Formats: sequence, C-alpha cells, structure tokens
Amino acid sequence: MTLGRVVGTVVATRKESKLSGFKLQVVETVGLDLQPTGTFTVAVDVVGAGHGEIVLTAAGSSARLTQMTADTPVDAVIMAIVDSFETGGEVRYDKARSEAGV
Repeated sequence: MTLGRVVGTVVATRKESKLSGFKLQVVETVGLDLQPTGTFTVAVDVVGAGHGEIVLTAAGSSARLTQMTADTPVDAVIMAIVDSFETGGEVRYDKARSEAGV
C-alpha cells in the first residue's frame, strides 16, 4: 500500500467496457511528512475520494482484489481515504484537524 494525495482526474470516453462507471484519479505519492515525491499514478477510485484527500492505493495484482475491481484491467486502485495516521507515537496527519484548519 502507498500513501498518496488525489491531485486530478482522467476522463476517457472510449475505454475497455469493464472500466465503464469507474472514476479515474491522478494520485501523487507522498511521504510520511505528506511531502510529494514527484511520482504519479492513475488509479481506479472505488471509495469516492475527492481532490486533495490523502488516500491509500494498491498496485499490481492487488489492485484487482477489491470487490469492485475483480477481473478488471486495472493496475492501481484507491481503496481507502485516510482519516489519520501516526508514527512513533506522533500524529502525522488527522483529516478532521486539517479540514478545520488546525
């Protein structure tokens, strides 16, 4: 799993029929300090993530193991919207606090 931030969307009107109905998001990988790494991926969003949200992605064959992406031609999936995370006992990110401007 990889931490990332949703930074854009991809629109593709002509695509494999198994991808119909999926939202495609551009996700930039971030480090534990939430700083961008400069690495991007296009991921199928199965959880309804919005622009700027911190998300967890899975790639490779694991991307096809969610209930919605089984047997589809995907290589990356947004499978969770992060509420918070901590390392070493220190909260590194808290969505509620960041949305409140704290």
